[in-house]
Amino acid sequence: MPKKTEQEGYGAKDIYVLEGLDPVRKRPGMYIGSTGSDGLHHLIWEVVDNGLDEAMAGYAKHIVVRLLPEDVVEVSDDGRGIPVDTHPQTKKSALETVMTTLHAGAKFGGKAYQVSGGLHGVGVSVVNALSTHLKAEVCRDGVLYEQEYERGKPKSKLKKNGKCGETGTKITFSPDHEIFKETTFDVKSILHHLRQQAYLSAGVRIMVVDARVSPHRSYTFYFEGGLASYVKHLTRGVQAKHENVFFVSGEKDDMKVEVAFRYTQEYEVYEEGFANNIHTGEGGTHVTGFRAALTRTLNEYAKKNNFLKGEEALTGEDIREGLTAVVSVKLRDPQFEGQTKAKLGNPEAKAAVESVTASALEDYLERNAHDARAIMEKCLLASKARKAAKAARQTVLRKGILEGLALPGKLADCASRDPEDSELYIVEGDSAGGTAKQGRDRRFQAILPLRGKILNVERARLDKILTSNEIKSLIIAIGAAIAEDFDIEKVRYQRIIIMTDADVDGAHIRALLLTLFYRYFKPIIEKGYLYIAQPPLYMIQAGKRVEYAYTEADKEEILSSIAREKKGIVPKTAKKTRVVKKEEGEEGSVEVAGVKLQRYKGLGEMNADQLWETTMNPANRVLLRVGIEDVKEADKTFDVLMGDEVQPRKKFIQAHANQVKNLDI
Repeated sequence: MPKKTEQEGYGAKDIYVLEGLDPVRKRPGMYIGSTGSDGLHHLIWEVVDNGLDEAMAGYAKHIVVRLLPEDVVEVSDDGRGIPVDTHPQTKKSALETVMTTLHAGAKFGGKAYQVSGGLHGVGVSVVNALSTHLKAEVCRDGVLYEQEYERGKPKSKLKKNGKCGETGTKITFSPDHEIFKETTFDVKSILHHLRQQAYLSAGVRIMVVDARVSPHRSYTFYFEGGLASYVKHLTRGVQAKHENVFFVSGEKDDMKVEVAFRYTQEYEVYEEGFANNIHTGEGGTHVTGFRAALTRTLNEYAKKNNFLKGEEALTGEDIREGLTAVVSVKLRDPQFEGQTKAKLGNPEAKAAVESVTASALEDYLERNAHDARAIMEKCLLASKARKAAKAARQTVLRKGILEGLALPGKLADCASRDPEDSELYIVEGDSAGGTAKQGRDRRFQAILPLRGKILNVERARLDKILTSNEIKSLIIAIGAAIAEDFDIEKVRYQRIIIMTDADVDGAHIRALLLTLFYRYFKPIIEKGYLYIAQPPLYMIQAGKRVEYAYTEADKEEILSSIAREKKGIVPKTAKKTRVVKKEEGEEGSVEVAGVKLQRYKGLGEMNADQLWETTMNPANRVLLRVGIEDVKEADKTFDVLMGDEVQPRKKFIQAHANQVKNLDI
């Protein structure tokens, strides 16, 4: 669609003013979510949203984000340009009104924008309030206008600065270090977000230029395929169940609806919802409408074509297994639940998405018989596996109930029955388990030894997984069931700690356990209950002084400290210990006489007192909390590292091999 050029209907009269800017600096978290990294990057999203609003209205085709030295950001678009005529209510220019007044914008009334994103219209004024310096440049009617601000206050009056060609707006800002603890922008986060926005805005070119490095790096996103291209991107590297991506773009009740999906051989479901290009992480009525259409239409097709008989029916769970779907709606007055816009609440969105999706999907299935059969086979297999898994789950849970919720015999439980105070150590092997049982504090620390490597759950369905005695022991010990029966409120320990040896086998066991928790106990990770213990790599003894090194860098620092204590007098017979400087990545050495250096290969090599003091004592230990920053990327990594396909895993290892500083084999 060609870019519109007319500016009729978009002037100062279209700017609606609701309140001033003062609250923003007092409570910035209310407007951008936080003053951490997410809030910092939200400043860019707010400015970019203005350009995307122009694109959705048909007036912009290009958006450029430049990351400049000293944490300066420049965002430009080729839209109509923010109006500069005098505002009838404020008696100031419309530009100054928009930049200095909260809830001033063209999104509260009039016809300037039929749909828009932005943070309830606060957008660029919040960015202005939270920036030490902001410069706005606008090209309208062949004239370049500009105005500068400091922490939301005009530094100068609106002025003309010569002639210009194409219309558009450029905003240059520096985040305020008094508001943000860290003001360095992460290019990876910016690329991820803007790539997503480009997929959602087919035909709009978004460029990112990182001018902080030399030579400058530039990235351009432009997707004619829109959501269909996005689904292909999301399913890259996994085996698709059918070749053609389902895609529909339609309108219903003045609402634009776009839906794209594809089935893969995976078991997990991945759905993304967007309303006016805003990611709705918790879904909402638009996603509910899509699910309803998918379930109803596929069941009707299955019965019509004799895939199902009598009263048989596929559940929503059966139908969504292995599904990757994106649902995007653009509507005039989106109603979001919560300040962070995580969930869409408009009831009309459900009806619109359901209607558009059902009609197009029925046609797709009739026109693509091969794809339809592949989808049906996937859903029917999922249904069969679900029933088998349900029986297996009930067997495991019933066993626990019949035994009076008896815990596994190998579990050494703690005395505390308060989950908040209790912690479970999952330990590799009986030897380490025995040491951990002797060294623990029985009041609040439970020990569950696992024998050998557990089943790789990435390559097995739930019914097979539940035949593993080690996994069944873990399920019963945690006490909250598994899969859809899982209840986070029933978890018996709010600190679940994976403790394995610091070698290749230990790392593999840790990866298998992380895969299990990610796939079947994800709420435990989301709640922050899962940890990884950090046992020391070395015990270093010099006379009566005994210290433990958890990294190679720790070892170097301790040895250097001992050498300094000896005042640098090192006998010629001293043993030379080679170490790696972790930060610099360069090899170095420290010469120290009379030092006993013990490298721990396994937890079983420590005695109970050493294990307690270094790894289990809350006063001394180091624990890594397991989190999920990017669910889809985490999902992809588990697929690559633990899945059936060898080639992607090989490529991953080759790509990241240079990041391995020290490897024991």
